[in-house]
Amino acid sequence: MAARADTFDLAGLRLDPGEGRRLDLEVALEPLAFGEQRYAVKSATVPVRLDLSRTLGGGWSLRLRFTAGVDGPCMRCLEPAHPAFEVDSREVDQPGEVEEMASPYVHRGDLDLSRWAQDALVLAVPTQIVCREDCAGLCQVCGENLNANPHEHQRPPDPRFAKLSELRFE
Repeated sequence: MAARADTFDLAGLRLDPGEGRRLDLEVALEPLAFGEQRYAVKSATVPVRLDLSRTLGGGWSLRLRFTAGVDGPCMRCLEPAHPAFEVDSREVDQPGEVEEMASPYVHRGDLDLSRWAQDALVLAVPTQIVCREDCAGLCQVCGENLNANPHEHQRPPDPRFAKLSELRFE
């Protein structure tokens, strides 16, 4: 069983430049608030794989991979949705004068693994969480679930063309 780690002491690894490690850990993820809905993460902790290597100049190259499932309403039909998302995130923390090379998740040798995993999951979520890829959603006229009862309503004629219906060709 992997160890739970919300923060991780990078300095404690005592790696020399060029050395690396692969760690299997578990991290807790908070529920997602997305489109004014809450999506619970399926399990209390998620197994993650952390690949890290020491760079020249005292920096770090980091890679985080995991799969997380969420439970919540489908954004099209409002039925329960249970999608899973693959996350593959990379970070570089290279101390120096260029701020762009500083990771927001590394501070004084500690890696905020929980915050990084949460942010990476949010970035992996698509623009719509759906129960299935071909979800038809709700009918715009009557609100019925189109997955359970596909149907169409007859549209009223366009009022701009109402006078044309009075034309008679004889």
